[in-house]
Amino acid sequence: MGSANAGPIFMERTYDWTCVPGPTSLAQLVDTSQGVGENASRRAKIARIADFLRRLAPGEIDIGVSYLAGVTRQGRSGVGYALVRDAQPDANVESSELTLAEVDATLQRIAQASGRGSIAERTSLLSALFARATGLEQAFLTRLLLGELRQGALEGLMIEAVAAAANVPAVMVRRAAMVAGGIASVASTALTEGAAGLTRFAIALFQPLAPMLAQPADDIEDAMARIPMAALEWKVDGARVQVHKRGDEVRIYTRTGNDVTAAAPEIVSVVQRVRAQAVILDGEAIVLKPNGAPYPFQDTMRRFGRVLDIEAMRETMPLSVFFFDCLRRDDEDLVPMPTSGRFEAMANALPSELLIPRLVTSDAAAAQAFYDDALGRGHEGVMVKALDAPYEPGARSAAWLKVKRVHTLDLVILAAEWGHGRRKGWLSNLHLGAIDPASGGFVMLGKTFKGMTDAMLAWQTEELLKREVDRDDWTVRVRPELVVEITFNDLQASPRYPGGLALRF
Repeated sequence: MGSANAGPIFMERTYDWTCVPGPTSLAQLVDTSQGVGENASRRAKIARIADFLRRLAPGEIDIGVSYLAGVTRQGRSGVGYALVRDAQPDANVESSELTLAEVDATLQRIAQASGRGSIAERTSLLSALFARATGLEQAFLTRLLLGELRQGALEGLMIEAVAAAANVPAVMVRRAAMVAGGIASVASTALTEGAAGLTRFAIALFQPLAPMLAQPADDIEDAMARIPMAALEWKVDGARVQVHKRGDEVRIYTRTGNDVTAAAPEIVSVVQRVRAQAVILDGEAIVLKPNGAPYPFQDTMRRFGRVLDIEAMRETMPLSVFFFDCLRRDDEDLVPMPTSGRFEAMANALPSELLIPRLVTSDAAAAQAFYDDALGRGHEGVMVKALDAPYEPGARSAAWLKVKRVHTLDLVILAAEWGHGRRKGWLSNLHLGAIDPASGGFVMLGKTFKGMTDAMLAWQTEELLKREVDRDDWTVRVRPELVVEITFNDLQASPRYPGGLALRF
């Protein structure tokens, strides 16, 4: 095995891949995940992940990095709460021999199952996978598949761990991940080719970047205190899109990098008329009513996700698009440019009807009026942006703040899941429900684990255990006696929960 300590600080290759002892087991990854979750030290987390990554064979890197980041390479294709529930085996093995490659291959088969009988096929495949796993592995896979794996290995941490394992500067890995759409897309290159391989990742047309994200603010007063001179923009509740244009060729990508050009011919048409020869635009696609008010989010997503009968849908639910950022114009990379310069470049290239409504101000009263007007038009709220900030692909930046309307509900706790990492030993993720008027019983609306202090976690664990009626390996079900107040932005129809509704954000 090669040494990461020999030679200069940053080496082109840091690991001798010919010395890999054999396939990496799922148990090794689960052990690493647990160790990361239980350690509060960021440096220790990075070291633990980096040590694991160095042991992976080249073909395992994408899998291992994705799983530790809490996602699968196949996304959520074909897997939901009902499937995971129905696939649970009656028992588990004491010692597993599952490898990362075997898990990934099974998930790929599940994602590809389609047509009549596909639900039964997915259930059978997942059940067979669970049956070969230990109890810890089953719990890990369940949370991974449902997007509920929280062990502290977030994107930023994974970037630093990959950099440490590859012995290359973290700034190079971060830049490549931003361009490529996430760390899972560049980890294999970093670990097998080092710094030289990472130089291939540059901002380019028809290669979607990870979008810049915003941090929440309590209200306009809070946002303006943090960014005294700001650009305020409508925050519309649509589908985030990144649009690339070269000549008459236009491609549309989602925030996860999926090409959805065929689903939005209206956007293709309007962008083809943009004056710039080449451009990369960041914006939001949304369906608007004739009076300009937005349709509910799910209606927009239903229209945006259509691949059949698109022409018919255009007649009744045409897509509009609002652009709020420009990452490239002609041959110029605008990402390092301040917000004000990027918006000016975009405004010079686009007709005004494609630009997000915008106000630049330092006046809190004017900002509040702009926010109130956006809500009055049916939108979510506003974005508050620093004028001097560069675009930070993939980052949740304090240079962008989101202020959205909130609602509250009093809901009863139906169950709670055991926490991980810092929350290990406490009941953390709460299952929330409300009374169903038809049956008189409680029906689940969603889950939450946010906004809890250590004192609250300790208190609710004690109180919930007093009310326990049943449990499995990771969930404790309780008598519906404790009521909590939940803040949220919206309700939407959802097949995930029995009530057919789910709380958004």
